[in-house]
Amino acid sequence: MSEPYTGRCDTCGARFPCALVHNGFNDSAFAYCEQCGTAGFVSAWRDDIPREAHFEAHGPVSAATESLLAPCSCGGRFRRDAAPRCASCHSALSATAAASWLEAQAPGAAKGWRWQRSWQGLYSLIVAGRSQQLAWAPARASAESDPAASPRPRLEPDDPTEGGGRWRSRGT
Repeated sequence: MSEPYTGRCDTCGARFPCALVHNGFNDSAFAYCEQCGTAGFVSAWRDDIPREAHFEAHGPVSAATESLLAPCSCGGRFRRDAAPRCASCHSALSATAAASWLEAQAPGAAKGWRWQRSWQGLYSLIVAGRSQQLAWAPARASAESDPAASPRPRLEPDDPTEGGGRWRSRGT
């Protein structure tokens, strides 16, 4: 996550603290709540990612991953094509308008870095500290708690007397 920036809403003019997240360095995928704009993240290092999620890190969540996510605490849904929202008026922020204040504050801009001008790229934005690790929808969570229903094989070491040093799947 980047050093704190100060953003400005292009609708109401309010200023708010924000942070830029490089989802490549973070090994994550993201989505924003369609109602409140909370940024949600799924780490590529999680061991409970269902196969049917077709998970890919380094940008917005896939459509398949989106369909498996639990709702936001505000009741909204996390969407791959939603935008972060102003902390004051809750209007969707413009990625194009954000370029002016992001590039003015980004240390890398002096060396040629430019904002992607989209909420669908490698970078995501956390507004006013509103972020969370995304959870799977309750139906998915209950299936995950049953090891027999686990969608991803668990690995354990082979018996060292049987070729040792290799890993094998367990329970699949």
